[in-house]
Amino acid sequence: MMNSQHYLKDTLLQLRKYKEMGEKAMAQCSAVDFFRELSDVDNSLAIIVKHMAGNMRSRWRDFLTSDGEKDDRHRDTEFEIYDSDSSKESLMQKWEEGWELCFEAIEPLKPEDLEKTIYIRGEAHTVLEAINRQLTHYAYHVGQIVYLARHFAGANWKSLSIPKGESDSYDVSKNGEVRKE
Repeated sequence: MMNSQHYLKDTLLQLRKYKEMGEKAMAQCSAVDFFRELSDVDNSLAIIVKHMAGNMRSRWRDFLTSDGEKDDRHRDTEFEIYDSDSSKESLMQKWEEGWELCFEAIEPLKPEDLEKTIYIRGEAHTVLEAINRQLTHYAYHVGQIVYLARHFAGANWKSLSIPKGESDSYDVSKNGEVRKE
């Protein structure tokens, strides 16, 4: 049975994996591809990064003490890229800052905090529910990042997990590590 302390530790581990996966995917894209949209209704990598950073800034600041939808968040502008923050470097800095806020909010939590009530857009959530909400939200967007990065990288794509067609050449050890044979 999983205890609450294990849940918190595993949550941080999974969030760090999603962050790393997104970064490894984006590293395989050119600066031009970072801003490219597949169509006029699709989001670019830049927009997804900006949205995630805005979401994290809002959700994780004063996590236990204020509504997760902060008054200074302007969500709709997260889907516009033509502003003073339109360089890849500035967007990636916001990405880093957002993840740091996330980790700093979760790291000090104690098991008893998981049952506390917090609010997001006025809707009550336990801390556990709020963390799960964000974990799934970030997984959703990192999946989009990976999909777009893979599309743009094409034949140059370096797999972030076991490459297609190579499953048989990987072995899982008793401690859960994947080893290439």
